[in-house]
This record gives sequence, structure tokens and C-alpha cells, in this order.
Amino acid sequence: MKISIERSALLKAVGQAQSVVERRNTIPILANVLIEADGGHVSFRATDLDIEVVDKCAAMVERAGATTVSAVTLHEIVRKLPDGAMVVLTDDGASGRLTVEAGRSNFSLATLPKEDFPVMASTDYDSNFAIAAPVLRRLFDKSKFAISTEETRYYLNGVYMHVSDAESGQVLRCVATDGHRLARVDAPLPAGAADMPGVIVPRKTVGELRKLLDDDDMEIAVSVSEAKIRFATPDITLTSKVIDGTFPDYTRVIPVGNTRKLEVDASEFAKAVDRVATVSSERSRAVKLSLDEDKLTLSVNAPDAGAAEEELVVAYNDEHLEIGFNAKYLLEIASQVDRENAVFLFNSSGDPTLMREGNDTSAVYVVMPMRV
Repeated sequence: MKISIERSALLKAVGQAQSVVERRNTIPILANVLIEADGGHVSFRATDLDIEVVDKCAAMVERAGATTVSAVTLHEIVRKLPDGAMVVLTDDGASGRLTVEAGRSNFSLATLPKEDFPVMASTDYDSNFAIAAPVLRRLFDKSKFAISTEETRYYLNGVYMHVSDAESGQVLRCVATDGHRLARVDAPLPAGAADMPGVIVPRKTVGELRKLLDDDDMEIAVSVSEAKIRFATPDITLTSKVIDGTFPDYTRVIPVGNTRKLEVDASEFAKAVDRVATVSSERSRAVKLSLDEDKLTLSVNAPDAGAAEEELVVAYNDEHLEIGFNAKYLLEIASQVDRENAVFLFNSSGDPTLMREGNDTSAVYVVMPMRV
């Protein structure tokens, strides 16, 4: 195999591949990226046995072929090469070495046989549809903060993507929860997605997918089966197993009878919470919200560190309410608001609170209160 490829194209392709590779693994071949050159293209394939990413880019292929080499080492080398450099990758097959040349730099890297590289078995997908990158990005970006990190409740370690009924008809919905907060985000149902099985997309896959969604004009081809999900652009294909578990009935925890309405400037609210939380004890980070007519008082009382209080002018015309929250959860939820106003709907100091952006119900958030 012998190919010449521009450094920036190589860096992007190898970067995507090496981020999938697990740093600590007992199977040496899983640390490698499979490089396959044919025609005018070269593809870079990496896997951790749960996720597989294939990045294809244009290259001058002098000699077709394939080999595997350490993904992290190759990425580090390419990252340190000068911008605009032309990189030549050569593998003669017999020496067990891949030569990387660029200008006066020359590296010789150990390879492993391409036959040992595990390729994810192809699947028949139940549902295939296309969705615009910004729509998919919104679905996952606004829900992923609520993914649970508790390994024992593995079925919460991802985003539940499914078709659901909303007031406007059927929607494509993403939901994540860790038991303390919940995010539910809707998008118009793409053509061809109506029969999609509901799947839990793992946290790592959500992170890898984010790298595919930076180009706003791109259409993402999505394929879903009971066991796998695939996201594809013309250059990159990301295939992942889904979490084998049942996502809980999240509709039961979304309050419907909350009538006490607070409207507040989202960024002002987030900054105020951040300021008063500075003195809260790290363990609980509890912030108390005291609501009176058109006034919100945020306060923290940490006996060992001190106390803090800040007042905000808000729109609220219900009876007095005091309720406490984990500051981190409030900040994460407030940071999801794209428009100016955040609307909080309360019931009592012991009940879950609902938050949405203005009158938009396509993204709603639930946060459980704390005793303060």
C-alpha cells in the first residue's frame, strides 16, 4: 500500500477514529485503526466492539492495500506535522511496518495484520430516514446533560430516541434522565421514521455523533434496528450497538398540574445561581429559591463556608414559595435555553419542577427539588 494524502484531511479522519479507540484494552488490535486504500479513496476504520466509525477521504493511491496501525500514535504524529504538509503512507506488507513521511520527517510504525481487525457485522435495519444535522444536533445536545452516569442503572446511560405522540402529531423524541432531572426534546418526524423501534443510544455514541453534526447544511442518514443504530454522512459512517434494556416510563414523572409560573431571563438567572453557589458546600450545592410577587431571592447558607443572597426581578404573581435545588442541575437546565426567557412551573416545595423555553413545549425539563 502506498498513498499520499493532505495533512488536514488525514488529521480529521484519524482524529475521529482514535477517539473511538479505548485507551485501556486487553486486545491489542482494538488500539489500531484499519487503513484501506483503493481507487481514489482511503478509509480509516476504528472500533471498540460497541461502536465502529469509518471515515473516508480522497487520496492519491499509488498502490492499493490495507494495514492496521496504532490510532493514537498515528494521530499524535499527524497532529504535530506542519500545516499543509503532504503525507505519504507506505506499507510493503512484509516488514510489519508502516512508514509515515512528510517533508524531512520520517516515522516507522509497527503494524498488525488486517485480517485480525474485527469488523462489525452488517445488519438489516428496520427503519431508514434522513434528518438535517442541526435538528439531530438539537435533539441530542439538549438532552445529553441528563444522561445518568450510574453504571448499575445501565438503561439510563444513554438517550432514549423514539417516535412519540405530541399535541402537534407524531414527533421524533429524545429523552434522558438520571432520576434527579429529566430532559425531553421533540423534533418533527422525518419521512420514513414512523416505524422506527425505540432505542437507547449510549453516552459514548452521543459524544462521537456530535463530531459529525458540525456542518449545518448536511443531511444525516439514520438507520435503526432493535440492536444497532447507524448515522452516516457522505464521508463518515458511525455504527453503534444500542443499550439492551427498557427505558422507564418517563411520562409519569413529567408534572402536568404545576400552576405557579415564574418567568425569568435565562442568562441572568444562570449567572445569579452561579454566583451564590460559590459559597455552597461542594457535597450538596443546595440553592434556595424564595418567590414573592415579581421577586426571586436566591440564597445559599453553608455554615462552614458562609452565606450568599441575590435578588432578581422576575414575572411571578402567585403565593409565596420556598424551594431548594442542586445548583449544578439548575445551571445545566438554564444553559439549555436558547431564547431569552425561561419559564418555571412549580407545584409545591416537595414536587418536581417543570422548565421550558417561553411557550415552546418541544423541549421540556424536569428537576427534582432538594431539602434546604
